[in-house]
Amino acid sequence: MRNEFTAIIEKDGDWYIAYCPEIPGANGQGRTKEACKQSLAEAIELILDDRREDGLRGVPRDAIREVVAIG
Repeated sequence: MRNEFTAIIEKDGDWYIAYCPEIPGANGQGRTKEACKQSLAEAIELILDDRREDGLRGVPRDAIREVVAIG
């Protein structure tokens, strides 16, 4: 289950709209379901990158930083 998130997709007229309940603020849209999912994936990536940068601000230079992989 690495890097997998839930996409809730609804049809709204000619558009598909989506959101990810695990990542507040992540929304996508598109004329096709595939385009909508891609838009949502891009939103998730932007939000997680921003949160990572924000979370690392102020970390002491001598702190040990390692990667933890899940799944």
